[in-house]
Amino acid sequence: MDLHLILDGSGSLQSQLLRALRAAIVAGRMAGSSALPSTRRLAHALGVSRNTVLLVYEQLTAEGYIRPRQGAGSYVEPVAALRTRPAGAVAARAAPRVSNYANRMSEPHAAADASEGLRFDLGTGVAAVAPALASAWRRALIRAADDTAFDYPPAAGLHQLQRALAGYLARRRGIEADPGNILIVTGIQQGIDLAARILLDPGDLAAVEEPGYGGLRHSLRAHGADVVLVDVDAEGLRVDALQRRPSARLVAVTPSHQFPSGAEMSLARRAALLEWAERHQAYVLEDDYDGEFRHGRRPLPALKSLDRSERVIYLGSLSRALFPAVRLGYLVVPAALRDYFIRAKRLADRGSPAIEQRALADLIDSGRFERLLLATARRLDERRTALIDAITEFFGDNASVTGGSAGMHLCLHFSDVYASQEAQLIAAAADAEVRIEGMNGYHERPPDRLAVLLSYAQSTPQELREAVRRLAQVVRDLRS
Repeated sequence: MDLHLILDGSGSLQSQLLRALRAAIVAGRMAGSSALPSTRRLAHALGVSRNTVLLVYEQLTAEGYIRPRQGAGSYVEPVAALRTRPAGAVAARAAPRVSNYANRMSEPHAAADASEGLRFDLGTGVAAVAPALASAWRRALIRAADDTAFDYPPAAGLHQLQRALAGYLARRRGIEADPGNILIVTGIQQGIDLAARILLDPGDLAAVEEPGYGGLRHSLRAHGADVVLVDVDAEGLRVDALQRRPSARLVAVTPSHQFPSGAEMSLARRAALLEWAERHQAYVLEDDYDGEFRHGRRPLPALKSLDRSERVIYLGSLSRALFPAVRLGYLVVPAALRDYFIRAKRLADRGSPAIEQRALADLIDSGRFERLLLATARRLDERRTALIDAITEFFGDNASVTGGSAGMHLCLHFSDVYASQEAQLIAAAADAEVRIEGMNGYHERPPDRLAVLLSYAQSTPQELREAVRRLAQVVRDLRS
């Protein structure tokens, strides 16, 4: 038998020969029941020791590819060869059979890769990471690694973190939460996924904001929900529009700082939304993604703080308060739903990372976390002011700003640039080394006029001014 074995030079001779023989058998170049060369003959042909070949044959026997026969050598097992297609045949295969869930999935909106790595990054995905915050987090992780048990954490989260978050939410967001009703998750996206699994059946109605976060819409649709869009204005979600949707099982909102428009839901609409949810026995999913950072005044109390009928599920994230690399978030769920969420979380991943949970709990309990948040808020306020001043200086009356009272970004609206020109503007801004993000991706019904999102999370006041100067020149060129 002429095997034409090629040793690839990677690893030991034994591992190279093992891979080569296994590949020859699987590819069918050695037919079932055919005899292998004797160990002495193959060793001589390849210039390796006989012991190397013996060890390879033993391993192939253990894996079921060959079988030795007493006094007659070794033979390929008839079932070992796998039928293979000629090169290029795989591309002609039919599409794989997947679940309805997989077919309903679609990619969430994301900024174009071509805009990454630019000198001035005003994209909304960046966080306000300060050296003091990063240093405090590293120290907390080291301490937590020494003190945390190395078995699975409770599915609902470490009790220490649940208690710490209960105190934090009472102080900062006005939420009086039983620690047992706080569920630690791997970021807001997992919280959305769990809520959809527990509350929605295929075909159920779920109402979302327009414009709004694409990851929410895609997740709800993947679970089979019939997603309906509810317009947002300067006071947040148009609750009156829900009156035409009495069968909605779930309403998802960002009331403290609507994403991406930055609108703030009025107290009257908050009360109306809670009354609607109670009357129709629906649930409200409150995403408080960056409502923590208010400029010039204390953060608004969360919608959950007004909830007296247990209809609100509150989602909190640490992507903004710390940084996106910390994959921790949390839910405050109604007591009646707690066990359902814990069971769903246990099925999903057996619990969120214990060391990170312990580190966060220690930061909160020490008071360090909130002091760092206040320092971040002051820094953001300075940058926000610089960004608005630069827009006023370089755009004048040709653009307007909304959504700048909270969070880490604002919306810049153009009166004479059309939404259809968004891709052109983003590309031209990237040529000027400025990364911006358009609003079109957050709309399913894009408006006529163009608006872009500008983040001030990571840029200094000087960088923001220069970025806006360049952007203004890009817009002037586009108009001409």
